[in-house]
Amino acid sequence: MTRRSWLKDSPAAAVVLPIIGLAATIALWWGATIVFAIEPYLLPSPWDVVVKFFEQPGMLLTETGTSLLETIEGFLLAIVIGVPIALLIVRSVILERLVYPLLLMVNSIPKVAVAPLLVVWMGFGQWPKVVMVLLMCFFPIVISTAQGMKSTPSELVELMRSLNASRTQEFFKLRLRYAMPQIFTGFKVAISLAVIGSVIAEFVGATKGLGYIIQQSGASADTTLAFAAITLLSVMSIVLFYGLALLEHLLLPWARETR
Repeated sequence: MTRRSWLKDSPAAAVVLPIIGLAATIALWWGATIVFAIEPYLLPSPWDVVVKFFEQPGMLLTETGTSLLETIEGFLLAIVIGVPIALLIVRSVILERLVYPLLLMVNSIPKVAVAPLLVVWMGFGQWPKVVMVLLMCFFPIVISTAQGMKSTPSELVELMRSLNASRTQEFFKLRLRYAMPQIFTGFKVAISLAVIGSVIAEFVGATKGLGYIIQQSGASADTTLAFAAITLLSVMSIVLFYGLALLEHLLLPWARETR
Protein backbone atom coordinates (compact mmCIF):
# COMPACT_ATOMS: atom_id res chain seq x y z
CA MET A 1 0.00 0.00 0.00
CA THR A 2 1.41 3.37 -1.03
CA ARG A 3 1.49 6.33 1.35
CA ARG A 4 -1.25 8.09 -0.62
CA SER A 5 -3.54 5.06 -0.63
CA TRP A 6 -2.91 4.58 3.11
CA LEU A 7 -3.97 8.17 3.78
CA LYS A 8 -7.14 7.66 1.72
CA ASP A 9 -8.20 4.13 2.65
CA SER A 10 -6.69 3.17 6.01
CA PRO A 11 -9.06 3.14 9.02
CA ALA A 12 -6.12 4.29 11.16
CA ALA A 13 -5.63 7.33 8.94
CA ALA A 14 -9.31 8.21 9.35
CA VAL A 15 -8.64 8.53 13.09
CA VAL A 16 -5.10 9.92 13.09
CA LEU A 17 -5.54 12.70 10.51
CA PRO A 18 -8.43 14.48 12.30
CA ILE A 19 -6.47 14.31 15.56
CA ILE A 20 -3.44 15.85 13.86
CA GLY A 21 -5.60 18.61 12.39
CA LEU A 22 -7.17 19.32 15.78
CA ALA A 23 -3.78 19.34 17.51
CA ALA A 24 -2.38 21.73 14.89
CA THR A 25 -5.33 24.10 15.36
CA ILE A 26 -4.87 24.12 19.15
CA ALA A 27 -1.13 24.71 18.71
CA LEU A 28 -1.74 27.69 16.42
CA TRP A 29 -4.29 29.09 18.87
CA TRP A 30 -1.91 28.68 21.80
CA GLY A 31 1.01 30.09 19.81
CA ALA A 32 -1.00 33.16 18.79
CA THR A 33 -1.83 34.00 22.41
CA ILE A 34 1.89 33.79 23.31
CA VAL A 35 3.47 35.48 20.27
CA PHE A 36 1.02 38.39 20.18
CA ALA A 37 0.71 38.60 24.00
CA ILE A 38 -3.07 38.57 23.81
CA GLU A 39 -4.81 39.28 27.11
CA PRO A 40 -6.91 36.36 28.44
CA TYR A 41 -10.06 38.49 28.55
CA LEU A 42 -9.73 38.95 24.77
CA LEU A 43 -8.54 35.47 23.78
CA PRO A 44 -7.80 32.91 26.49
CA SER A 45 -5.22 30.22 25.82
CA PRO A 46 -6.27 26.56 25.55
CA TRP A 47 -4.79 25.98 29.01
CA ASP A 48 -6.94 28.76 30.49
CA VAL A 49 -10.00 27.10 28.97
CA VAL A 50 -9.06 23.71 30.44
CA VAL A 51 -8.53 25.27 33.87
CA LYS A 52 -11.89 27.03 33.68
CA PHE A 53 -13.60 23.75 32.78
CA PHE A 54 -12.13 21.97 35.82
CA GLU A 55 -13.20 24.87 38.03
CA GLN A 56 -16.87 24.28 37.13
CA PRO A 57 -17.13 20.80 35.57
CA GLY A 58 -20.52 19.92 37.06
CA MET A 59 -22.23 23.06 35.83
CA LEU A 60 -20.72 22.90 32.35
CA LEU A 61 -21.51 19.19 31.89
CA THR A 62 -25.09 19.74 33.08
CA GLU A 63 -25.59 22.54 30.56
CA THR A 64 -23.98 20.38 27.88
CA GLY A 65 -26.55 17.67 28.62
CA THR A 66 -29.35 20.20 28.24
CA SER A 67 -28.10 21.38 24.84
CA LEU A 68 -27.44 17.81 23.73
CA LEU A 69 -30.97 16.72 24.59
CA GLU A 70 -32.50 19.66 22.69
CA THR A 71 -30.27 18.94 19.71
CA ILE A 72 -31.10 15.23 19.51
CA GLU A 73 -34.83 15.74 20.04
CA GLY A 74 -35.06 18.40 17.33
CA PHE A 75 -32.94 16.33 14.94
CA LEU A 76 -35.04 13.20 15.40
CA LEU A 77 -38.23 15.22 15.01
CA ALA A 78 -36.88 16.66 11.75
CA ILE A 79 -36.26 13.11 10.49
CA VAL A 80 -39.73 11.93 11.52
CA ILE A 81 -41.40 14.85 9.73
CA GLY A 82 -38.94 15.51 6.90
CA VAL A 83 -38.44 12.02 5.46
CA PRO A 84 -42.17 11.27 4.90
CA ILE A 85 -42.64 14.70 3.29
CA ALA A 86 -39.70 14.00 0.97
CA LEU A 87 -41.21 10.63 0.00
CA LEU A 88 -44.52 12.33 -0.81
CA ILE A 89 -42.72 14.94 -2.89
CA VAL A 90 -40.98 12.21 -4.90
CA ARG A 91 -44.27 10.45 -5.59
CA SER A 92 -46.09 13.56 -6.86
CA VAL A 93 -44.77 16.17 -9.30
CA ILE A 94 -47.70 18.43 -8.43
CA LEU A 95 -46.87 18.24 -4.72
CA GLU A 96 -43.21 18.87 -5.46
CA ARG A 97 -44.01 22.06 -7.35
CA LEU A 98 -46.40 23.09 -4.62
CA VAL A 99 -44.15 22.43 -1.63
CA TYR A 100 -40.63 23.31 -2.83
CA PRO A 101 -41.22 27.10 -2.93
CA LEU A 102 -42.62 26.92 0.60
CA LEU A 103 -39.57 24.97 1.77
CA LEU A 104 -37.24 27.53 0.18
CA MET A 105 -39.19 30.36 1.78
CA VAL A 106 -39.03 28.81 5.26
CA ASN A 107 -35.33 27.98 4.86
CA SER A 108 -34.48 31.55 3.78
CA ILE A 109 -35.97 33.12 6.92
CA PRO A 110 -33.18 34.11 9.36
CA LYS A 111 -33.57 31.76 12.28
CA VAL A 112 -32.36 34.41 14.72
CA ALA A 113 -35.48 36.42 13.83
CA VAL A 114 -37.73 33.42 14.53
CA ALA A 115 -36.29 32.60 17.97
CA PRO A 116 -38.12 35.39 19.88
CA LEU A 117 -41.40 34.46 18.19
CA LEU A 118 -41.02 30.84 19.29
CA VAL A 119 -40.64 32.04 22.87
CA VAL A 120 -43.81 34.12 22.53
CA TRP A 121 -45.75 31.20 21.04
CA MET A 122 -44.39 28.35 23.19
CA GLY A 123 -43.06 29.94 26.37
CA PHE A 124 -39.70 29.53 28.06
CA GLY A 125 -39.57 25.75 28.21
CA GLN A 126 -37.73 23.24 26.06
CA TRP A 127 -40.09 23.26 23.07
CA PRO A 128 -38.88 26.55 21.49
CA LYS A 129 -35.36 25.12 21.41
CA VAL A 130 -36.50 21.79 19.94
CA VAL A 131 -38.56 23.54 17.26
CA MET A 132 -35.61 25.79 16.36
CA VAL A 133 -33.43 22.72 15.86
CA LEU A 134 -36.23 21.21 13.75
CA LEU A 135 -36.30 24.31 11.54
CA MET A 136 -32.53 24.17 11.07
CA CYS A 137 -32.49 20.46 10.16
CA PHE A 138 -35.69 20.18 8.15
CA PHE A 139 -34.55 21.55 4.78
CA PRO A 140 -31.33 19.52 4.27
CA ILE A 141 -33.09 16.32 5.36
CA VAL A 142 -36.01 16.83 2.95
CA ILE A 143 -33.81 17.82 0.02
CA SER A 144 -31.25 15.03 0.47
CA THR A 145 -33.97 12.39 0.90
CA ALA A 146 -35.90 13.58 -2.15
CA GLN A 147 -32.79 13.72 -4.33
CA GLY A 148 -31.63 10.35 -3.08
CA MET A 149 -34.96 8.72 -3.94
CA LYS A 150 -34.68 10.16 -7.45
CA SER A 151 -31.16 8.79 -7.95
CA THR A 152 -32.27 5.20 -8.61
CA PRO A 153 -31.25 4.14 -12.16
CA SER A 154 -34.37 3.88 -14.32
CA GLU A 155 -33.16 0.64 -15.95
CA LEU A 156 -33.10 -1.08 -12.55
CA VAL A 157 -36.60 0.16 -11.81
CA GLU A 158 -37.78 -1.30 -15.10
CA LEU A 159 -36.01 -4.57 -14.29
CA MET A 160 -37.75 -4.82 -10.92
CA ARG A 161 -41.12 -4.16 -12.52
CA SER A 162 -40.46 -6.76 -15.24
CA LEU A 163 -39.91 -9.28 -12.44
CA ASN A 164 -43.35 -8.40 -11.04
CA ALA A 165 -41.91 -6.81 -7.92
CA SER A 166 -44.47 -5.06 -5.77
CA ARG A 167 -44.26 -1.34 -4.94
CA THR A 168 -43.12 -2.25 -1.45
CA GLN A 169 -40.34 -4.50 -2.74
CA GLU A 170 -39.28 -1.85 -5.25
CA PHE A 171 -39.10 0.76 -2.49
CA PHE A 172 -37.21 -1.21 0.15
CA LYS A 173 -34.98 -3.38 -2.04
CA LEU A 174 -34.04 -0.81 -4.69
CA ARG A 175 -35.00 2.83 -4.20
CA LEU A 176 -34.22 3.06 -0.50
CA ARG A 177 -30.92 1.23 -0.97
CA TYR A 178 -29.77 3.73 -3.58
CA ALA A 179 -31.07 6.69 -1.60
CA MET A 180 -29.49 5.87 1.77
CA PRO A 181 -25.98 7.30 1.11
CA GLN A 182 -27.46 10.63 0.07
CA ILE A 183 -29.95 10.55 2.95
CA PHE A 184 -27.08 10.09 5.39
CA THR A 185 -25.27 13.00 3.76
CA GLY A 186 -28.28 15.15 4.56
CA PHE A 187 -28.34 13.78 8.11
CA LYS A 188 -24.69 14.73 8.66
CA VAL A 189 -25.27 18.24 7.35
CA ALA A 190 -28.37 18.55 9.52
CA ILE A 191 -26.73 17.36 12.74
CA SER A 192 -24.14 20.14 12.51
CA LEU A 193 -26.89 22.68 11.92
CA ALA A 194 -28.83 21.18 14.84
CA VAL A 195 -26.15 22.25 17.31
CA ILE A 196 -26.23 25.77 15.87
CA GLY A 197 -30.02 25.82 16.18
CA SER A 198 -29.96 24.86 19.85
CA VAL A 199 -27.49 27.65 20.62
CA ILE A 200 -29.54 30.26 18.72
CA ALA A 201 -32.63 29.26 20.67
CA GLU A 202 -30.76 29.38 23.99
CA PHE A 203 -29.66 32.95 23.31
CA VAL A 204 -33.32 34.02 23.59
CA GLY A 205 -35.50 33.27 26.60
CA ALA A 206 -33.38 30.47 28.07
CA THR A 207 -32.16 29.88 31.61
CA LYS A 208 -29.96 26.89 30.88
CA GLY A 209 -27.90 25.35 28.10
CA LEU A 210 -24.49 26.18 26.66
CA GLY A 211 -25.94 29.00 24.56
CA TYR A 212 -27.23 30.62 27.74
CA ILE A 213 -23.79 30.21 29.37
CA ILE A 214 -22.12 31.91 26.39
CA GLN A 215 -24.58 34.80 26.50
CA GLN A 216 -24.16 35.31 30.25
CA SER A 217 -20.37 35.03 29.98
CA GLY A 218 -20.32 37.75 27.35
CA ALA A 219 -22.42 40.01 29.52
CA SER A 220 -20.02 39.53 32.46
CA ALA A 221 -16.85 39.65 30.28
CA ASP A 222 -15.91 36.10 31.35
CA THR A 223 -14.39 35.18 27.99
CA THR A 224 -12.70 32.06 29.32
CA LEU A 225 -16.02 30.56 30.44
CA ALA A 226 -17.52 31.43 27.05
CA PHE A 227 -14.65 29.64 25.30
CA ALA A 228 -15.10 26.62 27.57
CA ALA A 229 -18.78 26.46 26.54
CA ILE A 230 -17.87 26.93 22.86
CA THR A 231 -15.31 24.13 23.13
CA LEU A 232 -17.92 21.79 24.59
CA LEU A 233 -20.30 22.69 21.76
CA SER A 234 -17.57 21.88 19.25
CA VAL A 235 -16.86 18.54 20.91
CA MET A 236 -20.59 17.74 20.97
CA SER A 237 -20.92 18.56 17.26
CA ILE A 238 -17.90 16.43 16.36
CA VAL A 239 -19.16 13.46 18.39
CA LEU A 240 -22.63 13.65 16.84
CA PHE A 241 -21.25 13.98 13.30
CA TYR A 242 -18.83 11.08 13.59
CA GLY A 243 -21.47 9.03 15.39
CA LEU A 244 -23.65 9.35 12.30
CA ALA A 245 -20.66 8.60 10.07
CA LEU A 246 -20.02 5.42 12.09
CA LEU A 247 -23.68 4.43 11.81
CA GLU A 248 -23.52 4.96 8.05
CA HIS A 249 -20.34 2.88 7.92
CA LEU A 250 -22.06 0.00 9.72
CA LEU A 251 -25.42 0.13 7.94
CA LEU A 252 -24.28 0.88 4.38
CA PRO A 253 -21.27 -1.34 3.57
CA TRP A 254 -22.12 -1.18 -0.15
CA ALA A 255 -21.73 2.59 -0.12
CA ARG A 256 -18.07 2.23 0.92
CA GLU A 257 -17.41 -0.26 -1.83
CA THR A 258 -18.68 2.10 -4.56
CA ARG A 259 -16.58 5.10 -3.49
